Amino acid sequence: MNDDKNDPDRIAAVMREHVDLMNSAVPWGNEVGFQVTKVERGHVWGLQPWAENLVGDPETGVIHGGVITTFLDNLSGMACTAAMTKLRFVATIDLRIDYMRPAEKGLDIIGEAECYRVTKSVCFTRAWAYHETRDRLIATSAGTFAINKPRFGSQSPQGKTLP
Repeated sequence: MNDDKNDPDRIAAVMREHVDLMNSAVPWGNEVGFQVTKVERGHVWGLQPWAENLVGDPETGVIHGGVITTFLDNLSGMACTAAMTKLRFVATIDLRIDYMRPAEKGLDIIGEAECYRVTKSVCFTRAWAYHETRDRLIATSAGTFAINKPRFGSQSPQGKTLP
């Protein structure tokens, strides 16, 4: 990895190194079992395991649409961070979800999000939720995210220097 602070792959590499921390730091993620599985520059993959407590329709066993929306929203936000050269958090401005079909009972959901454009203050994303391959799409999303200014200057609350 290049030591240049403006290396576009730097943040993605930091995120990959700390994927366990990312998985444990999202409160809703802990509740529903969401996991980040892969991080590249501007691209994040995840897994939403099927669980009985996430079912929105007891007759069919289909996972609630809100779980899928939140899954894609969080993956998209992480893809924004992975696309930047400086560590910044983002906030959802707008997220459009198109549901193609219900998720199948008992099957885990794979998610994939990419940030395809970063401006001075906004990131643009698209994401997919599916079973096994994108040929089995459950939902897609398109989102815009505001880039937040650093909250702690150049240091984390623990006093560590942020990338």
